[in-house]
Amino acid sequence: MEAEGLGWLLVPLHQLVSWVAAGAMVFGGVVPYIPQYRDIRRTQNADGFSTHVCLVLLVANILRILFWFGRHFESPLLWQSIVMILTMLLMLKLCTEVRVANELNIKRRSFADFDPHHFWHWSSFADYVQCVLAFTGVAGYVTYLSIDSTLFVETLGFLAVLTEAMLGVPQLYRNYCHQSTEGMSLKMVLMWTSGDTFKTAYFLLNGAPLQFSICGLLQVMVDLAILGQAYAFAHHPQKPAPHAVHPASAKAL
Repeated sequence: MEAEGLGWLLVPLHQLVSWVAAGAMVFGGVVPYIPQYRDIRRTQNADGFSTHVCLVLLVANILRILFWFGRHFESPLLWQSIVMILTMLLMLKLCTEVRVANELNIKRRSFADFDPHHFWHWSSFADYVQCVLAFTGVAGYVTYLSIDSTLFVETLGFLAVLTEAMLGVPQLYRNYCHQSTEGMSLKMVLMWTSGDTFKTAYFLLNGAPLQFSICGLLQVMVDLAILGQAYAFAHHPQKPAPHAVHPASAKAL
């Protein structure tokens, strides 16, 4: 009798925990960008944030959505990708507006120029949208043609999560080049680390495709490397070079 009573209580409790975990998966990934977004709006300076982070996440989540058409996985992971794409577009919009407002060079650079030297460093948010739509169209068409190939679908899934695992690499490289983490939100990186740890555990416990778990672990290691940079540069700051470029003109990747 007592066991039946506990079972009646545990079933809805387990369902509640599942809903909370699913909600955390869908919206938890965007939370780290809230403090960075607020910092950029407050300071009107986006130099400390690498917009290539947005590029990595847009590519990764577009590929993950296409992977879903070939091999269905849990719905929270699909919705997470949709929410993340919208969030990265908002981040790009803010960073572009702030950067253009602060630039002395008024020459307009656009996606239609097809200039590799200015790739992902355009003067209008609309150019970024055009690039994302062009990539989605090409990748979607190739996926449509190859959807019946198991090898293609599995490779697509691996590329999606591997690209996402490289999320922190642009920020890691930017910090290394500048020998500083100034302008980078430490809260954002701490949330990256905690979120990626939770996400990897979610993958392992819910039997997600193997690619997800492997690349989740790699993502956690990159997060820890960025935290290591923050600690090292804070305790051992580099002496400025005699003819160093002024920080305001040193653009993030």
